Amino acid sequence: QPRLVESGGGLVQPGGSLRLSCLASEISLDYYSIGWFRQAPGKEREKVSCISSNDDQIYYADPVKGRFTIFRDKAKKTVYLQMNSLKAEDTAIYYCAAPRGYCRMKPDYWGQGIQVTVSS
Repeated sequence: QPRLVESGGGLVQPGGSLRLSCLASEISLDYYSIGWFRQAPGKEREKVSCISSNDDQIYYADPVKGRFTIFRDKAKKTVYLQMNSLKAEDTAIYYCAAPRGYCRMKPDYWGQGIQVTVSS
């Protein structure tokens, strides 16, 4: 059964770092792109990053450019989101999702989400 599972979230102080992991089971990273989304209280869900299945094209939303890095380990069937210089406004539930083909496509699969809290 296709499945995405996030891990690596938690509580961190402003300026700190976290690395999120998205483990893809029964989902080929050769055919599915992986995107990271987040939703903060009172705000709409937003896409923060995505790595393409075919050409290794990478997308970052403006608020995270220069601070977040997305990368993939196909042998481990895992996509990571390295988050540095974290700010309070990064606090949200983070989800990974898998669209078939390009990052712009609607995701077919979603993870359950994981909490990231940036606070002193």
